[in-house]
Amino acid sequence: MQLKAQKELFLETLEKDYPVEEVLSFFFLLTEAFLGVRRLDLALDPDLEIEPANIGRFENALARLKNHEPIQYIIGETEFFGLTFSVDNNVLVPRPETEELVQWVLEDFALEEKSLKILDIGTGSGCIAISLARHLPKAKVSALDISEKALEIAKANAKNNEVEISFIQQDILKTETLSGHWDIIVSNPPYVRELEKKEMQRNVLDHEPETALYVKDQDPLLFYNKITKLAKKALNPKAKLYFEINQYLAEETKTMMQKQGFICEKRKDLFGNFRMLKGVASTN
Repeated sequence: MQLKAQKELFLETLEKDYPVEEVLSFFFLLTEAFLGVRRLDLALDPDLEIEPANIGRFENALARLKNHEPIQYIIGETEFFGLTFSVDNNVLVPRPETEELVQWVLEDFALEEKSLKILDIGTGSGCIAISLARHLPKAKVSALDISEKALEIAKANAKNNEVEISFIQQDILKTETLSGHWDIIVSNPPYVRELEKKEMQRNVLDHEPETALYVKDQDPLLFYNKITKLAKKALNPKAKLYFEINQYLAEETKTMMQKQGFICEKRKDLFGNFRMLKGVASTN
């Protein structure tokens, strides 16, 4: 079967589900992942053939896309902060705004010479912890998550990206104190309210882990409040707490942190939404 015929099949099958350019993007991500064939390669050689053994892989991917499964789960990996991470439906697909959160941490500590102690709460695929460990090689990084399956993926990602991370399985909502004292605590906790589900795409609603995404409408700052209380006791003096936040609750989250004694700063993402928040510990 010619590869261009497979492309036409993708377009025909998915035209009612996705914009044309998105279908083409999916197709060429798959050709590169499955065959090592780029978009330019097919343009230069439109008669490229698919080996029979690979046709089934494309058929399976097409069915999964028709079911609105994220392309990253189908391929089995994604890129984050210039690194490659394995992902499946036990972890969130890392987002660009989370890369901006990592960048903020690195900007603040780029000139730091001491060995920092960093804790990532709700690590998922490990993308935050591993990216920080790669760019702050003197740091001692720990990461916790409630999900055993997520931690298995995070451990594999740490090994593949050649960093040492101490992983901990722990339910942060049932945690009374954090072990040790930290220079940086960073978290991208669940923050999507039930009322916001109508804004979500099917690939997120139907396939990404609910426990990593959603909170009840009546207590949307549940995780932020708990983590802030724990951090207040566990951060070294003048240490920093970083959150990825719900853009609709930016001011409420900031106020909550200020009431607990943090000096706070909000930051917008590339789309102009307040999606990040930093708190500096004013007392031990």
